[in-house]
Amino acid sequence: MRQPDIEIYLKDADQDAVTAWLNEALGPCTPWQQRGQTYKCRAGDIPVTWLPKAVGKWHSLFLESDATPWEDDLGCAHAAHAALGVEIRCAPGGWDEEQGEEDADRWIKVSAEGEQEFIWRTD
Repeated sequence: MRQPDIEIYLKDADQDAVTAWLNEALGPCTPWQQRGQTYKCRAGDIPVTWLPKAVGKWHSLFLESDATPWEDDLGCAHAAHAALGVEIRCAPGGWDEEQGEEDADRWIKVSAEGEQEFIWRTD
């Protein structure tokens, strides 16, 4: 089932490299507009939010649309890793508060070693 939006975390990724990837994957990016700690743009028709160092060295990339080329966060994570060569983390599917705190800490990492589920305590 297609997710309503996409969010991935990129380790030490360069914003210019991410912009180049978004240009290729989604369409031309508008210039980034800084709003507080976040940056926003549109890649094609998709609103994008970039939050540098959202969790330590991890940057958050949030695509606010279900019209991306990817069904879910994991599909996007694989594409981002292939394009950028950095470790990517994402949730293993949609999550809501009813699932409990333990499930909130379940993540998948995509790296040169492949795909692996792990516990990531971000608080």
